[in-house]
Amino acid sequence: MKTIPAEEIYVTLVQTELHWEDIGANLAMLEEKIWQIKGQTDLILLPEMFTTGFTMNAPHLAEPMNLTTFKWLKQQAAQTKAAVAGSYIVKENGQYFNRLVFMRPDGSFSYYDKRHLFRMADEHQHYSAGNSLLINELKGWKFCTLVCYDLRFPVWSRNKVVKTGELSYDCLVYVANFPQARANVWNTLLRARAMENLSYCIGVNRTGQDGNGVLYAGESAVIDMKGDALFYQKDIEIIETISLKYSELAAFRARFPAYLDADDFEVQNR
Repeated sequence: MKTIPAEEIYVTLVQTELHWEDIGANLAMLEEKIWQIKGQTDLILLPEMFTTGFTMNAPHLAEPMNLTTFKWLKQQAAQTKAAVAGSYIVKENGQYFNRLVFMRPDGSFSYYDKRHLFRMADEHQHYSAGNSLLINELKGWKFCTLVCYDLRFPVWSRNKVVKTGELSYDCLVYVANFPQARANVWNTLLRARAMENLSYCIGVNRTGQDGNGVLYAGESAVIDMKGDALFYQKDIEIIETISLKYSELAAFRARFPAYLDADDFEVQNR
């Protein structure tokens, strides 16, 4: 039986500086921020590599699944009664992954391994790429959760029609460490992904400077299916909860069903 989506879902964006390669300090800092969330929230989004910053030092910082950060995510989701999602470094079968974990309040979870690895920082030399798209369901809403550099590749995130005749997701999410130097790319592509996929699109980025001297301006945003910003914040650390309305999404798709004219294709694994 199809689950009827909740009319409203509340999503919290945590835009923050990160302690360079210090897992314990970041978990303690983020726990304090999560407890500052006011009012209802259903989904809490953290930046990419929220325990370390965007580092290639995987051998020293990677964790097995079901260890420190995984247990922390499970605890935060249970205590807040909200799903919590963000990426961190995971070691599995001798490989390292930039892995986004989507943890639900009941302890169930799913994960997505970043597919597009940022070769300009040699990420592809240190991490293994994922090959499966992840769609998470929460309160009847479907979220497609991706990581940073994935934003540049629209084929991978294309909102395709499923057997029911509906689109595969309602909200596209990018958790990121997207540098200030490429902020225009970030802002432009978030809007493009929302409009081309007839979905909400959320980007959660960090602020501050990392251990390599790279600057981040935040610019986390929530974009609606028309490409309009429902929320945008530059530079400062923020904890912001935004309400998404399903009736507005459904009404726009009914008025402008461009997805019915989309090209059909399959993505081949590399």
